[in-house]
Parts: sequence; structure tokens; C-alpha cells
Amino acid sequence: MPRKNLVLIGMPGSGKTKISEALSALLDMPAVDTDDLVEQAAGRSIPDIFADHGEDAFRDMETAAAKQAAALEGVIIATGGGIVLRPENMEALSATGVVFFRDRDPAAILGEDHSGRPLIGADTERVWTLYRQRLPLYRKYAGHTVSHTDTVEEAAAIIAELYIKECGQ
Repeated sequence: MPRKNLVLIGMPGSGKTKISEALSALLDMPAVDTDDLVEQAAGRSIPDIFADHGEDAFRDMETAAAKQAAALEGVIIATGGGIVLRPENMEALSATGVVFFRDRDPAAILGEDHSGRPLIGADTERVWTLYRQRLPLYRKYAGHTVSHTDTVEEAAAIIAELYIKECGQ
């Protein structure tokens, strides 16, 4: 039986990539990041894509990356914070994976450097605005929500336990 993917969604800066790396070790599964797939396909960084081509072009590339990642088997998929903005992304990812929303307090996100993230950067109000806008979508698509975790390791341990219970693997 094919092993289900484990999909991480959440705000930019919520720790999805770091959690995917910790989960990779815990579950002995490879990790992929949709932002990395976009950058590899474009041959440039996400901030450069936004600057040169705009958000719509980035979202098109992100959709291609979501479908590429969803076609894999038995991987941990860290997604970009805006992956939930297009239903087709979440349909593809949900079809082959169990979706986990890391609901991290925006105040904790604000305490870190996000200068390489084009939609939040150093704009504190933007973080809160994005959180309020996207929270209903994160909740809609999540099979599991992981809140109130202070560290990457704590979040990864909870997610691994939930994934094993659901998938029996």
C-alpha cells in the first residue's frame, strides 16, 4: 500500500521547513519543499520572482510545484504560506497526503527575521493581516491543527504521533 504524504501548511515563518526536516528524521521519510521546487524550476529566488514577474506568476509556479510534490509518494511536503490560496493546490495535496496546519502565534513569527519573505518582510501589521485572512483557509484544509508548540521539535513530535496514528506507519 502506498505511503501517504505528510503535508505541512501554515503562515510564512511558522517553521514548516524546519519541522519537515525534523519529521524526516523521526519518520524516516524524505522531505520536499514547494518553495524549493519553485526556485529550482525558475532558476531564481522567490523574492526575485515576485519582483520581476509579480505574485500571480509566482502562484502559477507554486501550483505546478504543489502538483509535482503531490505526485510523490511517502514524502513530507513543506509548503509556502500561501499554498491554501488556490483550491487546486490543496485538492492535489490532500488527495495524496495528510494535511497538518502548524498554527503558530503571529507574535512569535514577528520576533524573527523574515526579510527574505516577500509578503511579510519586516511589516508587522502585514503578518497579522495575512494571519486573519488565511486562518479560515488553513483550518478548512487541515486534517490536524497543531497549536501551542514552542519549538520545532515539540511540533514535529506531535505531528509524527498524529501521522502514525492516522496512517498506521
